[in-house]
Amino acid sequence: MAQSQTSHDSGPQGLMRRPSRSAATTMSIEVFDHEVVPASLGTIAPILRVAAEIEHERPRVAYLCRFYAFEKAHRLDPSSSGRGVRQFKTLLFQRLERDNASSLASRVKKTDGREVESYYQQYYEHYVRALDQGDQADRAQLGKAYQTAGVLFEVLMAVNKSEKVEAVAPEIIAAARDVQEKNEIYAPYNILPLDSAGASQSAMQLEEVKAAVAALGNTRGLNWPSGFEQHKKKSGNLDLLDWLRAMFGFQRDNVRNQREHLVCLLADNHIRLTPRPEPLNKMDDRAVDAVKTKLFKNYKNWCKFLGRKHSLRLPQGAEDIQQRKILYMGLYLLIWGEAANIRFMPECLCYIFHNMAYELHGLLAGNVSIVTGENIKPSYGGDDEAFLRKVITPIYRVVEKEANKNATGKAAHSDWSNYDDLNEYFWSPDCFSLGWPMRDDGDFFKSTRDMAQGKKGSLRKAGNTGKSNFTETRTFWHIYHSFDRLWTFYLLALQAMIILAFERVELREILNKDVLYSLSSIFITAAFLRFLQSLLDVILNFPGFHRWKFTEILRNILKIVVSLAWCVVLPLCYAQSVSFAPGMLKQWLSFLPRVKGVPPLYILAVALYLLPNVLAAIMFIFPMLRRWIENSDWHIIRLLLWWSQPRIYVGRGMHESQISLIKYTIFWLLLFCCKFAFSYFLQVKLLVKPTNAIMSIRHVKYAWHEFFPDAEHNYGAVVSLWLPVILVYFMDTQIWYAIFSTICGGVIGAFDRLGEIRTLGMLRSRFQSLPGAFNTYLVPSDKTRRRGFSLSKRFAEVTAARRTEAAKFSQLWNEIISSFREEDLISDREMDLLLVPYTSDPSLKLIQWPPFLLASKIPIALDMAAQFRTKDSDLWKRICADEYMKCAVIECYESFKHVLHTLVIGENEKRIIGIIIKEVESNISKNSFLSNFRMAPLPALCSKFVELVGILKDADPSKRDTVVLLLQDMLEVTTRDMMQNENRELVELGHTNKESGRQLFAGTDAKPAILFPPVATAQWDEQIRRLHLLLTVKESAMDVPINLEARRRIAFFSNSLFMDMPRAPRVRNMLSFSVLTPYYSEETVYSKNDLEMENEDGISVVYYLQKIFPDEWTNFLERLGCKDETAVLESDENILQLRHWVSLRGQTLFRTVRGMMYYRRALKLQAFLDMATEKEILEGYKAISEPTEEDKKSQRSLYAQLEAVADLKFTYVATCQNYGNQKRSGDRRATDILNLMVNNPSLRVAYIDEVEEREGGKVHKVFYSVLIKAVENLDQEIYRVKLPGPAKIGEGKPENQNHALIFTRGEALQAIDMNQDHYLEEALKMRNLLEEFNEDHGVRAPTILGFREHIFTGSVSSLAWFMSNQETSFVTIGQRVLASPLKVRFHYGHPDVFDRIFHITRGGISKASRGINLSEDIFAGFNSTLRRGNVTHHEYIQVGKGRDVGLNQISLFEAKVACGNGEQTLSRDLYRLGHRFDFFRMMSCYFTTIGFYISSMIVVLTVYAFLYGRLYLSLSGVEEAIVKYAAAKGDSSLKAAMASQSVVQLGMLMTLPMIMEIGLERGFRTALCDLIIMQLQLAPVFFTFSLGTKVHYYGRTILHGGAKYRATGRGFVVRHEKFAENYRMYSRSHFVKGMELMVLLICYRLYGKATEDSVAYVLVLGSTWFLVASWLFSPFLFNPSGFEWQKIVDDWDDWNKWISSRGGIGVPAVKSWESWWEEEQEHLLHSGFFGKFWEIFLSLRYFIYQYGIVYHLNLTKESRLGKQQSIIVYGLSWLVIVAVMIVLKIVSMGRKKFSADFQLMFRLLKLFLFIGSVVIVGMLFHFLKLTVGDILQSFLAFLPTGWALLQISQVGRTLMKAVGMWGSVKALARGYEYIMGVVIFMPVTILAWFPFVSEFQTRLLFNQAFSRGLQIQRILAGGKKQK
Repeated sequence: MAQSQTSHDSGPQGLMRRPSRSAATTMSIEVFDHEVVPASLGTIAPILRVAAEIEHERPRVAYLCRFYAFEKAHRLDPSSSGRGVRQFKTLLFQRLERDNASSLASRVKKTDGREVESYYQQYYEHYVRALDQGDQADRAQLGKAYQTAGVLFEVLMAVNKSEKVEAVAPEIIAAARDVQEKNEIYAPYNILPLDSAGASQSAMQLEEVKAAVAALGNTRGLNWPSGFEQHKKKSGNLDLLDWLRAMFGFQRDNVRNQREHLVCLLADNHIRLTPRPEPLNKMDDRAVDAVKTKLFKNYKNWCKFLGRKHSLRLPQGAEDIQQRKILYMGLYLLIWGEAANIRFMPECLCYIFHNMAYELHGLLAGNVSIVTGENIKPSYGGDDEAFLRKVITPIYRVVEKEANKNATGKAAHSDWSNYDDLNEYFWSPDCFSLGWPMRDDGDFFKSTRDMAQGKKGSLRKAGNTGKSNFTETRTFWHIYHSFDRLWTFYLLALQAMIILAFERVELREILNKDVLYSLSSIFITAAFLRFLQSLLDVILNFPGFHRWKFTEILRNILKIVVSLAWCVVLPLCYAQSVSFAPGMLKQWLSFLPRVKGVPPLYILAVALYLLPNVLAAIMFIFPMLRRWIENSDWHIIRLLLWWSQPRIYVGRGMHESQISLIKYTIFWLLLFCCKFAFSYFLQVKLLVKPTNAIMSIRHVKYAWHEFFPDAEHNYGAVVSLWLPVILVYFMDTQIWYAIFSTICGGVIGAFDRLGEIRTLGMLRSRFQSLPGAFNTYLVPSDKTRRRGFSLSKRFAEVTAARRTEAAKFSQLWNEIISSFREEDLISDREMDLLLVPYTSDPSLKLIQWPPFLLASKIPIALDMAAQFRTKDSDLWKRICADEYMKCAVIECYESFKHVLHTLVIGENEKRIIGIIIKEVESNISKNSFLSNFRMAPLPALCSKFVELVGILKDADPSKRDTVVLLLQDMLEVTTRDMMQNENRELVELGHTNKESGRQLFAGTDAKPAILFPPVATAQWDEQIRRLHLLLTVKESAMDVPINLEARRRIAFFSNSLFMDMPRAPRVRNMLSFSVLTPYYSEETVYSKNDLEMENEDGISVVYYLQKIFPDEWTNFLERLGCKDETAVLESDENILQLRHWVSLRGQTLFRTVRGMMYYRRALKLQAFLDMATEKEILEGYKAISEPTEEDKKSQRSLYAQLEAVADLKFTYVATCQNYGNQKRSGDRRATDILNLMVNNPSLRVAYIDEVEEREGGKVHKVFYSVLIKAVENLDQEIYRVKLPGPAKIGEGKPENQNHALIFTRGEALQAIDMNQDHYLEEALKMRNLLEEFNEDHGVRAPTILGFREHIFTGSVSSLAWFMSNQETSFVTIGQRVLASPLKVRFHYGHPDVFDRIFHITRGGISKASRGINLSEDIFAGFNSTLRRGNVTHHEYIQVGKGRDVGLNQISLFEAKVACGNGEQTLSRDLYRLGHRFDFFRMMSCYFTTIGFYISSMIVVLTVYAFLYGRLYLSLSGVEEAIVKYAAAKGDSSLKAAMASQSVVQLGMLMTLPMIMEIGLERGFRTALCDLIIMQLQLAPVFFTFSLGTKVHYYGRTILHGGAKYRATGRGFVVRHEKFAENYRMYSRSHFVKGMELMVLLICYRLYGKATEDSVAYVLVLGSTWFLVASWLFSPFLFNPSGFEWQKIVDDWDDWNKWISSRGGIGVPAVKSWESWWEEEQEHLLHSGFFGKFWEIFLSLRYFIYQYGIVYHLNLTKESRLGKQQSIIVYGLSWLVIVAVMIVLKIVSMGRKKFSADFQLMFRLLKLFLFIGSVVIVGMLFHFLKLTVGDILQSFLAFLPTGWALLQISQVGRTLMKAVGMWGSVKALARGYEYIMGVVIFMPVTILAWFPFVSEFQTRLLFNQAFSRGLQIQRILAGGKKQK
């Protein structure tokens, strides 16, 4: 890539010959690059481009251009203050100095002025005029030529001025005027050239586009401002949007962008109308109405909600109505297009539109102002950029100011207003108090008031716009607050079960009066829970109180009062009738009447209490009623709803149809039956007896100082027993959900026909119906069809008679196979075996199947025929038994005839062949062939023919004689050996030949008998190749293709055609769509250095990929025609191909773009099949896809039409937000992105440009949204829309998507991430998928179409395989169940297709508030559902997706998702869904979003509750008492309860849906094998480990916040992570918790009495030990080379260096333990009061160890105080801690004071302390009977205490610093970290001693081929070192 320095700017830049940028970054000498221009000098870039372009032609003119650019740069920034300007000027000046002399020498004319003038004339006459050929002109080249001419004229004038030349030749002035006019006309365009010169372009010739353009051009009756674009007005080139711009001051490029947008929308809707509009080129009102309805649906709903009349007023005159509608639509789109970040606030846009549309109506109706008496004018005027400056910027400033209060995620959510809060300001009629023009002192602008008044010098403090409707408070109470119905239901069910269990009620006795009474106490609990909820409503939303309305405050107070009243009334009424009520209370209530023991008051109270629930049940049963009520405007209904839920704009009327309701209700009812049966019989009931037994034990002998020794009933023991069980009770629904969703998903998948074709054998058996399926689904037809389920799928078989249909199938099939070859999935030979002939032979009366089906059929048929002796009909029957054999035989026979017919041209020879064929065919027809022909010589004849075909294939003229001999031999075999009877005609002909003495087939030069080589045509070559394959492929092609990925894709694609999908419309009638890919700075294409760079094991990326994809590497080499890698590296073109090959196997932008561009390729192919004539179809698509130059130039050719249709229907925008900065800094990625655009001309790149602009001597940054495309190998700007400020003020990815959203087109939008891929065969089904928007999917039309993904990173390592299986099950079976029956599928950042108009009018395709919207994607799904959208899921189409492949990457990803779920828990969206869904849909929503994380957390809490309960029982001595009691009484249930375990392996449940999905799609035998292999590869360890990741990050986010986007990196992971890196990553999330559990387990082993024998201990606590081992050692198990001795040694050194390194300002966490430690506590600094309180409270658990263990020491047991279990013992134990602290403090102070000057003194001090310690310990041993065991137990006691003190000190950091103890805390912490590191490192080191462990681990982690490669590579690396 690097060229010599002098040639950097020479010649037009070729595609890869753009060396300057990479040179600028890789060469040491700085090189001037004309593309790298600082932001403030953007205007000189075109001049430098022209200089580079003309350099080779006229060096002096190029020099003068650069000189002029230098002057201009100096004028623009004289002081060089702009960023990068000084460096740029210096480089440009050096270039000018270098070029001056050489360019002067090459000057043609005498002066510089003449030189430029002559070149200008020459350029204009010979180049520009030559290009301008009217319709045939190349638009791009011509536009560029005019731009160049314009720059040259500018330079000419500058040179003339400096040379003081006055006059310029008149012809040059005329030329310049022409150039200036044309420059305006030939403006860069995106899809449609809507300027006056574009009318001849193919896209503009489409009738629907003409109609849309004409409708926009109808400006009849509009008053234009006087000075507005006079020349355009004269030529009639202004349209409705220009008028809107003139009136309201929109930006010019915004108008250009939205004009194309609106034209595309109208054209799309117009062409789809049925019946078709007449005439087609006039815009139909139905199309306008269709767009208008969708665009304004949200606006009209908003007006209705606020009780305002909408502003869409139409005129009286029918002829103006269409114009007015288009004006309104144009106005809305222009507002939206310029709104920047305000697009996230859809109702704010509604407010702006409402007022501007009202003004628009006033303007058009000619209304007169009451104040001035003049015609109404827009409030904000029509100056340029007025709308941006005066409307958008003030609102943006409010958003920005609030976002800045967020302090990059450190502030509490309640301290600032996010996008939702600001948008919800416009949900109240109060918003109209803002007025129009908007008042600066309005409530909305509170936070920016100081900015406005700061200028006036006022000191009023800025207020806060405040929270609206909801406050995101950081607390776990949100779990209850959002899903209170769920928790209430569970608590009441638990209470009921406990009552039944303790009262020993049989199920048949439930309806007994007394039992019902006892059970009815649940209503009291319900009342208290309701009270709790109403309290939470107030407390959690309190920070937003100053925005509350009086009605809201009243409602909240009333709710609290009423719920409190019920809390008093129900218990009082209940107590009146219960036997154990206090006597006094009974007397007091005695005056109330009683009837037969039934207290009517309680019944009445309950009935009243239940009344609202009865109403809710009725509404649940009739969802239509509820929908109607929620959308109603009646005041009485509003009043009722006001009580039940606050009136907000979203979340109303989103209930599903009756059928959907029944489906998910049955699902949940069945699930609850199982759950409660399990909970009652196996959890609650079993604990009743043990509980009663424990409560009856008296006189427990406590082993420690018990504060309540006389307390009865042993409540501590009961809690220890029940708590784990209750926790499991709350969690196990998740397990039941996993089981039920797996079964349900499996059944639905089977009925969806998934996995019907999963192997090549199955494909073969159904291949005959494939052409029919292709033509049914992928080729449009006029027939409509009924969608629905049927047990069998039959398609009309495509017979030979229907040649066009067969041809269409072959075009589609062959294009798919060709794409496989381009992707190197198959070899050339496999491609030949898979292809169908492009051009079918008319003489053949059958379909030509691909050779892989017919392979080996001919040799088998030959063998059969050669040995066959009986009748003809039997032989034919046997051949026909195999359809493919029959086809092969007939085709070979016909081809044999065809070859002879083509080859033989001699008259005589022709007659002979004709006679033989006639003889053969007449015998066949008479069934006498076997009796008249001998079959034994047939193989000999065939071998001759094969030889002949082989020669014909090579077409070597020198083999002519061989051909003659072969033909003679074949004739000989036929006539002599095979024919039994002589043919008279043949004998006669033979005699004449003998007489003439001429050999048959030899011929003469004058009269040749054969035509060899034959005339080569594509059709002939194809036939011969195919015939050769049919005859020669002996082995069956059962394994074609060999590549597993190719097999999977063919199988899935074929299978999908038998699934239920909508029919495809014609391409012109389909919905148009866009794809949007956000990109930041990930890898685009790997560079050569990236490929060759080796990791520490000496493994390069190329080597790694060769091992992972060996067959694809072989196919790649075959495609390039290279023998090996060294041959590839010999040419630049091949190196580029290698870079592409590697990039297409990584997760790069290159791969994503290639995949998405298959859409365009598919559309062009499908448009060809739609639009081509029968003749063109039979000729094949190849003829069109490789067009002639003439076709490319002609706008009328089929090629141009296909391009136009594809452009209109599909747009791809990659939003590379940093492209501008990357380009300016000479980043290689910018070059790569440009190359992507050059290779894919229809790819568009949107980026945010930061430009430094001067205003009044001050430089300030201005931001633009820019769209570019590639023209002539350079980037060309299409649109530049100014922004009100920086685009990124919230979360990065959604802001990036939002800025580019305005450049997308169409009615659907697909959000594709940077790690995705696509396939051509799947892209062919996009038309079908888009039709789903028009299909019936329940009450509401779909707004998001979800579909599945294939995870392509599964082959990298075992971890990647687990991850890909887990992800695959989620995106298939998981989402299948979510969409139906549960109806709670949202959007998960997957390749979902959005209804674009629906979403752009409702806040976009993601939410962007910092922190709370961390998982921005799912909020798009929440938003869609809350705004009455409908999310569906479809299984017949898929895209590829890459996942993280190394443990650290996976953990980062899981941490990101867990943090995102933590933030979701606090969000308003989830609260609203939890309250607005009906009960069962709410259950589905909970368990499929945050419920999974809460259940995971409960699993871990269960382990803690269980172990701490056991620790309490064993240390206190209660357990011993219980065990003794059980033994004495022989109570087996009590023994069982004491030795039970409550740990649930949630990780293993992850495999359930996986196994079901693998079973469905690849067979259950495969699924079983996969399951076994996963167990062997330690999948349970991985899933248990990831459980820890989820729980840690989820819990920490809710408690303390600090959630942030974590970039996981998407490289190839084969590197070894250092121990220190693993320690930093997992220390807090896994290691600390693992150590704590380990200490608990050890304590229980030492002191526990219930499991004294080892077997019982292992049975009870085995799974907990497994959890501990997984958490402590997984990072080393799954770390490549994790047990290699040398690596271990290096890791230990590295860790030691890291932990002993001091921190400091700017020292990164990677380098120093101190910096890392400070970073790890950062969340505590920003945590709220409750976060810190809980942190301290939870740390108190560590004190129990010391308190309990101290009493178990030998030393205390023997002492007097110990025997009394005095509290003094515990007090004395603290003396030990204090003593140790003092000793450590003395040593550290001594080190500071003495170590430098009094070294000897310091040593003596240490000696004295050491001797003192030894003496004290010795005395304890002697006098107080201390034992070694005591010392070890003391460690167990004191270590947790130290850790507790450390945790508490970290929370009280400021206090510790104030007291001067922070240094000691840090020292203590370092000591603990060191101990923890050593404990974890020791087992790893011991295992690394044994070499086989490392070998085993490599086998475990990587597939075998790679393991082998790794070993070889290491040996080689060793060899290198030794040399």
